[in-house]
Amino acid sequence: MVSVLGLALAGCSTAANEMAAGNVQAVNHMQGTAINWMSVNGYRIDGGGGEQCCIVLPIIWRPGLIANIEWEVDPDAFGPTPPLGTEEFREFMAKHKTNYQHHRISVEIPEWPGTESCGLKVHFLPCNQVKVTTSCWAFTSPNYPIQEPDEMKEPALCSK
Repeated sequence: MVSVLGLALAGCSTAANEMAAGNVQAVNHMQGTAINWMSVNGYRIDGGGGEQCCIVLPIIWRPGLIANIEWEVDPDAFGPTPPLGTEEFREFMAKHKTNYQHHRISVEIPEWPGTESCGLKVHFLPCNQVKVTTSCWAFTSPNYPIQEPDEMKEPALCSK
């Protein structure tokens, strides 16, 4: 009898309280810059673009889900560099790293339907703006919720 009651209570668990791990991906829309690394709610990953494990999200969306994002930008990532492994390269990089920029922002994670979350994609846009999505659609789909183009240029002035 006790075991039957235990099984019945186990069935009372709801997806609203369950959590699941998903991949995190950085998507850089900025021309000439690189995202060196980023972190989302303390989960730090490479900013190079591919999906990396892991972020924990509820299986079912609920109001108030926030992504606290921190990232480092190399604003001149693709300029000429001295040959790797040389003293000139080490000196160049020491000076180059002083131009790295650190940013933080908190953004609301938009609602997803039912249990349709497919990890978290973090899109980096001009003026240190960030959009996030958990969409399962491909970036190229007209149904993907973030439609900003690649290779966007930073404007001369950013509005606040």
